[in-house]
Amino acid sequence: MKALGIVVGAAPLPLVCSSGRNHRFRVSFSSSSPGSKTVEQVGIAAAKPEYKPGVFDDMFLNLFRNKLVQEVGWDSKEPGYDGLIEVAHRLMMKGTSNSTTVEAAVRVLRSLFPPYLLELYKMLIAPIGGGRIAAMMVARVTVLTCQWLMGPSKVNSVDLPDGTSCSSGVYVERCRYLEESKCVGICTNTCKFPTQTFFKDHMGVPLLMEPNFRDYSCQFKFGVLPPQDDAILKEPCLEACPNASRRRMVAKNVDVTTCPKT
Repeated sequence: MKALGIVVGAAPLPLVCSSGRNHRFRVSFSSSSPGSKTVEQVGIAAAKPEYKPGVFDDMFLNLFRNKLVQEVGWDSKEPGYDGLIEVAHRLMMKGTSNSTTVEAAVRVLRSLFPPYLLELYKMLIAPIGGGRIAAMMVARVTVLTCQWLMGPSKVNSVDLPDGTSCSSGVYVERCRYLEESKCVGICTNTCKFPTQTFFKDHMGVPLLMEPNFRDYSCQFKFGVLPPQDDAILKEPCLEACPNASRRRMVAKNVDVTTCPKT
């Protein structure tokens, strides 16, 4: 759930695409290895980064939370971001299956936009330049409007399926939503899969999101379709996940290494 608005008709955006490979901003992610360390094990990453709210952050947070509460039918007594995370947990618990949770999250995303804006964007903007302009636009709007949700982020260059590179990526240094929820299932079912579906189906912009559960970073790749068999579905629970901790306490002969919500 990353984009809260689209600015159409703003100042012209520079087209930064090339047939060559741009390595300056590339961020690569690899699957866990026996010697890899989690963010809890790395001393320099142990303390949570302090996020400084922007001018419109409270407005964006309240808008998003209100839409989420309407979908869930319940609100937390906790104020601010902590309450938002509790509502997100309730959204995942409410779903009868992962697919119903994803569908609910997509409805929340759609409700954030004025009527017909999504259809017009998909029809008029998405086809321009083979989709590159639309991909770069949403990348920049995501950085401008969504740092309150996911923390510091920046636009970077990503490789497209046709072999070219384009500045249609967003690199999240350390996702606040993942770090506060501490749950792989919440990340995948209320954020990654719904956001990918929302941009592709309702805005005409393919998107692949690559969260890194070792350091809580995340790479958005606008203009890139996600794989049919996403390896993230086999991602184990986080050590810090409160749900996994409870399962370890009560389960005797149950495999608790794989998140039941992925």
